[in-house]
Amino acid sequence: MHVAFVNPQGNFDPGNSYLASHPDFGGQLVYVREVARTLEQLGHEVDILTRRIVDPDWPEFDSDTDFYPDHPNLRIVRIPCGPDAFLPKEELWPHLGEWVEGVARWYGGSWPGLWTGHYADGGLCAALLEEKSGTPFTFTGHSLGAWKLDLLLDGSEDLSTADAHYNFGARIAAERAAMARSAAIVTNSAAERREQYGHPAYRDIADPERDERFVVIPPGVDLEIFDPEARSPWEDEVRARILAAHERDIAPQRRDLPAVIAWSRLDPKKNHLALVQAFAQSPDLRERANLLVITRGLDDPLRDPDEATEEQRSVLDALISEMERSDLWGCVSAFNLSGQSALAALYRWGADSGGVFCLPAEYEPFGLTVVEAMAVGLPVVATQNGGPHEITDEGRAGLLADPHDPADIAAQLLHLLSDENAWQAFAERGRERARRYYSWRRTAEGYLQLAEEISQGHRRGDASFPLPEFARRPDALPRLHDWETG
Repeated sequence: MHVAFVNPQGNFDPGNSYLASHPDFGGQLVYVREVARTLEQLGHEVDILTRRIVDPDWPEFDSDTDFYPDHPNLRIVRIPCGPDAFLPKEELWPHLGEWVEGVARWYGGSWPGLWTGHYADGGLCAALLEEKSGTPFTFTGHSLGAWKLDLLLDGSEDLSTADAHYNFGARIAAERAAMARSAAIVTNSAAERREQYGHPAYRDIADPERDERFVVIPPGVDLEIFDPEARSPWEDEVRARILAAHERDIAPQRRDLPAVIAWSRLDPKKNHLALVQAFAQSPDLRERANLLVITRGLDDPLRDPDEATEEQRSVLDALISEMERSDLWGCVSAFNLSGQSALAALYRWGADSGGVFCLPAEYEPFGLTVVEAMAVGLPVVATQNGGPHEITDEGRAGLLADPHDPADIAAQLLHLLSDENAWQAFAERGRERARRYYSWRRTAEGYLQLAEEISQGHRRGDASFPLPEFARRPDALPRLHDWETG
């Protein structure tokens, strides 16, 4: 089968340049790359369609085509549109129609058997390509605009400012069209399906409770990297950095204690503060473990937060204030690690020393970091809100906590840290569940099953749903006040 991934934003190259280090090169691109590579390994012909960039600051993306090593039937196809220079995803909207025309010319009428659109822009382009080719498409939103807009409006931004910066009017219109026209809507979890797609902005398009086009296909993890027995070339370096952070931040008499490891971006919604408060309120927890907060790009953020962004600084200021108020210096460390291999090495160290991974987010749509920790054999305590409820099999393969209750977080952590049998049982259950349900092969097989069902006519979208006007007229980008979001 010939499958084309429609992903105009960011970019792809054999060196995986900028992945996880730029806002437009995040988890969505890793997802597309891994599913595409796995499909190719399963014997299928695969294209990743993205945008060509001719810019001296982005030299990795100026060729028309590219290939991953050892994947001869997987092409990276770069189609130009708009200016040559790199554009952030918020500025791509006026150029997507031109990009689709370029894709159509590149195929010259010899179409793939399935388009799969990713994120709002890829979903809209897949709908336009279906109109041209007659080839159906699936839509994987990854995150939805109306949901993100709500989060921003809960903060300090007003509607007009948020819309002007992020083009939410175009994004939500694109999502609505992609949902309506797609043969299948792929979500990472039942929680994502229910909560994100149940937003009033989409409710008249696709009912997540009744629309049979919805299907849950969880993303996977690289089980060769996140393996309890693996040893990467960075293993010793990572352990040396952990030791150096301990010597800098942790009191000498505490350095042999296990660690509670927190790894997520410094975002208020990730709720690091509740984890620090759990330590502040529980003498038993402080007696049994240290807290390690892993940051990306910040080497000593608790003592030197000046390099942090405004959003990161708001999180760090709250943590530092709580640490000073509760005298937590000497049992908390924060330091920089980045990259999957480094993260896996950290988790192996955590498991070897009897530690625990904790994700106390207020809400987590999926929770890939939870799966990664489980795969290595590091027991987890995660938020009860969102995807971790499913990932942990409703608490059977990892403990769940109320993210708004530091006492509950402390209690769940202590259950693992104070009971060796419980620690071992959850380590084994978590590892088994991650390997059984969260491999990239399983994700790829989910798309293949969808393709088979679509080819047999069991799934189809509404081809009569009108495409947004800006898809054909770049000057017609909608503003949110132009239509009702619910």
